[in-house]
Amino acid sequence: MAKKGKKFEDALKLVDREKAYDAQEAIELVKKTATANFDETVELAARLGVDPKKADQQIRGAVVLPNGTGKTQRVLVFAKGDKAKEAEAAGADHVGEEELINKINQGWFDFDVVVATPDMMAQVGKLGRVLGPKGLMPNPKTGTVTFDVEKAVNEIKAGKVEYRVDKSGNIHVPIGKVSFDTEKLQENFQTMIDTLLKAKPAAAKGTYMRNVSVASTMGPGVKVNSSAYKL
Repeated sequence: MAKKGKKFEDALKLVDREKAYDAQEAIELVKKTATANFDETVELAARLGVDPKKADQQIRGAVVLPNGTGKTQRVLVFAKGDKAKEAEAAGADHVGEEELINKINQGWFDFDVVVATPDMMAQVGKLGRVLGPKGLMPNPKTGTVTFDVEKAVNEIKAGKVEYRVDKSGNIHVPIGKVSFDTEKLQENFQTMIDTLLKAKPAAAKGTYMRNVSVASTMGPGVKVNSSAYKL
């Protein structure tokens, strides 16, 4: 096992590993224990009482955080004609058709999110084996397959984040940067929690929101009291 650095060990001493803090306390601790020399991302992690192997218990979607993520996403849009012009006007970083598909097949990945109009999906589908493993494949569930490309680009630029339950029933999603005010991080945190609660599958049995924690990129995890969310 890799040895933890001194900064991490010192930060760990500030966190009571047995305690579940309220959201505000937890976020303040995350800010205090973030000691890297860059603006660390704050991430929410939730363990959900679902069985992702069952189709009716898979959770996936997207939400626009009220205070953004602190990161400007580079958006690529597959569209043609008027929709391509609409994407460019909305501020998409890259817009195109077959030429971008060829470029990606040659190893180009200078983008963070991919949006495609439905009429482009037959061609974009050829990139499934390339974009899929990177989590970049456009999907209707996350609003990235749409003819309303202006709305899609605007939401992504405003701080839209995607979430998806992994095979162990966990979800990890960024909710901002440590440089954010505690209040803004708390608003983003609550928006994400509310979104996950609304996404609870009818087939899920027992406690749904089992564990919640927050952490910075290089800092220790801080447990959040999830008793209010135990549905």
